[in-house]
Amino acid sequence: RPWLLHRFRKSFRSQEDIERLDQALLKLTEEDPTFCVRQDKDSGQTIVSGMGELHLEIITDRLSREFKLDINKGEPQVAYKEAITKTIRHHEVFEKDGGGKRLFADIQVEIGPAEKGKQGLIFESIVSNDKLPRTYIAAVERGFRNALNSGVLAGFPLENLKVKLLEATYHPSDSEELAFEVAAQKSFRACCEQAAPILLEPIMKTEVISPDEYTGEIIADLNKRRGQIEGMDSRADLKTIKAKVPLAEQFGYVTVLRSLTSGRASSTMEVSHYAEVPRNIAVTELKKVFGRVDLLK
Repeated sequence: RPWLLHRFRKSFRSQEDIERLDQALLKLTEEDPTFCVRQDKDSGQTIVSGMGELHLEIITDRLSREFKLDINKGEPQVAYKEAITKTIRHHEVFEKDGGGKRLFADIQVEIGPAEKGKQGLIFESIVSNDKLPRTYIAAVERGFRNALNSGVLAGFPLENLKVKLLEATYHPSDSEELAFEVAAQKSFRACCEQAAPILLEPIMKTEVISPDEYTGEIIADLNKRRGQIEGMDSRADLKTIKAKVPLAEQFGYVTVLRSLTSGRASSTMEVSHYAEVPRNIAVTELKKVFGRVDLLK
């Protein structure tokens, strides 16, 4: 799953250039399922996500070389996630009059973090089908599932969420699926803001293979990067250092490693898991990118 992203700023001179970019990105996503594209509605930026610095460098090089696009890209950014740490109960009544028609939905939900190891939305309804039609229950679930893609801290997707539909009321003449979807989305935001949200970062399983004489410098550097050393093996005259290191601390690591070891070491990394970002770092990151930290736990 993608864990690094680039932002392409608005730098095109005509609508034709924008259309060429859209066509190029569509072709690349069809070729590579690990490459994702989305639009930031607030900034108008195109955000591309991939599996690492080299992956994104190859993508941007292809846009320039093959598709002749002059793009203005931002620095790579970590694809954070969000999570909530408390369970909250909420009662949401959605009523709206418009176009000569009234929309109504009334739901009571319990929202909290899912059990460890669970991914995505875990939805449960204890409302019977004779009290609320099955299509409206499905609309509530759909509303929460869609809301999961944009958390309340900074708009990052939620790692997981457990939702229980406790009670619901509808009007035969005024209720429809859309009303229950909206009620679910409003409940999501109201609950998550109170549920002590946190920022999660990808932690990378990292292995460095190096001559023994450089292991001290390598371990000291990994420690400075918030790395946790998990072991060291010997292979012939080489040492293999195993560590878990936050992705945010690994930008440019290949260059640094080459400098530390005179080019005699190599490294590999893959995503291990997501973990909570230390508060001081989360505050700095949220202020830098989004200018607000008021909801952070």
